[in-house]
Amino acid sequence: MGVRKKLGVIGGMGPEASSYFYQELTAATAASSDQEHIDALILSHATMPDRTRAIATGDSRALIDAMGSDMRLLEAWGAANVAIPCNTSHYFYDQIQAAAPVPVIHMPRETVRYAVERGLGDTARASGARRIGIMATDGTVMAGVYAHECAALGVEAVTPSPDRQRDVMALIYDEIKAGRPADEARFARVIDELVGEKGCQTVILACTELSVYKRDHAVPACCLDALDVLVREAVLRSGAPYCGPLG
Repeated sequence: MGVRKKLGVIGGMGPEASSYFYQELTAATAASSDQEHIDALILSHATMPDRTRAIATGDSRALIDAMGSDMRLLEAWGAANVAIPCNTSHYFYDQIQAAAPVPVIHMPRETVRYAVERGLGDTARASGARRIGIMATDGTVMAGVYAHECAALGVEAVTPSPDRQRDVMALIYDEIKAGRPADEARFARVIDELVGEKGCQTVILACTELSVYKRDHAVPACCLDALDVLVREAVLRSGAPYCGPLG
């Protein structure tokens, strides 16, 4: 067994998504005993200020202070890398990373890179059709978190129409975060628009509540879960062998 590095996790955004992240981290680590799994420091900060609200209002000081404090705690406890299973929070990536020298895994950046390198498919690459659909919170969409990463790699980020974006937000906030059953028809309407009408080859599930949706419902093969990519990066950067769903 090679040298293992301790993983830090800033979670609680939301709590169910963070719990799912740890389940997936465990399942994606090739291990035959407890001792072969990754040591993880999980800080479930459920009272973290709302990320979409911080972006929309510009009032992000409390959020940045809380994330910075968490970073310093994880550094003090020996984390070698930090995973944040919340897509929207990555709008503040530079401020979060500045709080402590321990590297933060950039989930949107790694997800778009994975989509471009492995997820678009041979047909899309050959035809030059490079469009990636983004299912995310209003904050993530408004801030261009994924659009920026897509542009850096020469692909177009495509977001839902206003009506379909309301479906996405209802799934995330009114249903999954609220502990209610998710409406499969809402999800299907968004996918039909992004793939059928807007020509996306891949649709990124760019909110960890949508990762929870994928856990409980079948989703089309075109969907790439950003949480799956974060798990893969976390396992590999911790020095453990990866055995999850992504190649």
